[in-house]
Amino acid sequence: MKFFRSKKDHQDTDEPASKEGQGSVYEQENKTENVVDDGGIKETKTRKEGLFSRLSKTRKAFSEGLFGFLERSSSIDDDFFEELEDQLVLADLGADTSEEIVIRLRDDVRKYSLTDSGELVERLKAYLIDMLSFPEPIDFVKKEGSPYVILMVGVNGVGKTTTLAKISKHYQDQGQSVMMAACDTFRAAAIEQLQSWGEKLGVTVVAQSHGADAAAVAFDAYSAACARGMDVLLIDTAGRQHTHGDLMEQLKKIKKVLDKTNAGIPHEVLLTVDAGNGQNIHSQVESFSKMVDVNGLCVTKLDGTAKGGVVISVIRKFGIPVRYLGVGEKVTDLKQFFAAEFIDAMLPDFSSKDD
Repeated sequence: MKFFRSKKDHQDTDEPASKEGQGSVYEQENKTENVVDDGGIKETKTRKEGLFSRLSKTRKAFSEGLFGFLERSSSIDDDFFEELEDQLVLADLGADTSEEIVIRLRDDVRKYSLTDSGELVERLKAYLIDMLSFPEPIDFVKKEGSPYVILMVGVNGVGKTTTLAKISKHYQDQGQSVMMAACDTFRAAAIEQLQSWGEKLGVTVVAQSHGADAAAVAFDAYSAACARGMDVLLIDTAGRQHTHGDLMEQLKKIKKVLDKTNAGIPHEVLLTVDAGNGQNIHSQVESFSKMVDVNGLCVTKLDGTAKGGVVISVIRKFGIPVRYLGVGEKVTDLKQFFAAEFIDAMLPDFSSKDD
């Protein structure tokens, strides 16, 4: 078993970095500011920073067709709802979710005699927020002498290892001690990539040589994390297509070994998916969930032109919450998922279109 440490590990780190006054990620990105003129405070407004600004391309891909359709619509009739459903499907919500939403909106139009497109958008937003909302997760739970364990899984090329490093940074910023395990022993380059992230972040990485038993590495890492009193253990695994039977069985073995070591771990199994893959994500979620009981999603590459609606359809179909959104290449470009914040970023006020 090898431990890779940066020089930062030798510094005095007994006292966690102070977070006083910083607030949560959500609070930091939704601060209010006073706009002042010569007469004093003129107004107080919410700054559209953070997620809203980072999702500009995705927002355009998601809502441009929808808003264009609403602008040219003269009446709310059967044709209106047929095209609305088409627009939702084109935004990657999927056929079933789109149909469900349109049925609810039709009922509202009949019940409340609605005639305003803007009001329909607000009702659409409310329905989407309701679909995406789960009880807020407990971001960190640690039992005495046992770290909080997160197992990261996913197919090749979705940004799984980079996302793991970003989550490591997230916990570090909360003052938690973190260790990472390089259980992608299938590719030597993957071990080196995680070690490189460990050096940058000052995080210990447990690794063995290329070709080693991935489950054995996970066991060693958990034992080391317990011995060192670590708060969080993040376990990287080999990127594999969900059709690769042997590698999927290896993943199942990792989880089985961890559970035998301490029943109930890993606490989280996070599946990383690329938003650009659209509805193909569904088959990934289904296959990985059968093997390792996925209980959280990380959706990457939402800073590009992915339509983003797949986030809604996946949550609706599988009932698995999104935990994190990847919105860039930097280690700080990871956002915790909040339903209202996400929908507000994807569907701004119809009257203002986009900012």
